[in-house]
Amino acid sequence: MDGPIEDRVPGFRVFRIHPAYPGDWWLYVTSGCWEATQHDGHGTEFFLAAPRDEWINLESVTVNAYYHCGPAHQRLDVGHTVPIGRPWLDESDCDHYLVSLPYPFGPDFEVCEWEGGAHARILWLLPITSAEKDFRREMGLEALEVRFDEHEIDPVDPRRASVV
Repeated sequence: MDGPIEDRVPGFRVFRIHPAYPGDWWLYVTSGCWEATQHDGHGTEFFLAAPRDEWINLESVTVNAYYHCGPAHQRLDVGHTVPIGRPWLDESDCDHYLVSLPYPFGPDFEVCEWEGGAHARILWLLPITSAEKDFRREMGLEALEVRFDEHEIDPVDPRRASVV
C-alpha cells in the first residue's frame, strides 16, 4: 500500500476476507500495526466487518491504522471512539467507530500468539452513531454494550437504528 500509511507503517496491508457464504460478513483486517507499535512483543491489529466489499471499508481501516500508529498518545484501545468524518456506508447514521472486543468471534479471536510469548490483540472497529458515542461517554462502555445486546443489533447493517 502506498501513501502516508507506508511511511508510518512500513509493509502495511489490509486483508480483505471474503464471506464463506452469501450474506455473511466481509472482514478487513490490518497487518502491520503490531510491528509499528508493539512493546515487548505485545501490540494491536484491527478489523472491520461489513455487509459487502467496498473500497471505503479498506480506506476506513487504513485511516484508523494510520492514527493508531502515530504518536503513543494516539494508541487506540477498547472503549475508545473514533470519528469517521462521514456516514460509515450509504446514508448510515453510524459516523464513528467504537473500538471493541471482537464479540461476534469469541475470545479466541482476540489474541493471536506465537512462539516466545509475543502476541497481537485483534480489536473490532464497530460502527456507531454520534448519539451512541455520547451515551458511552456519559454512561460508560458496559451500559452501551448492554443496549446493543438488548436491541440485538446487526453490526453490519448501515441502516440500523441507534440504540439510544
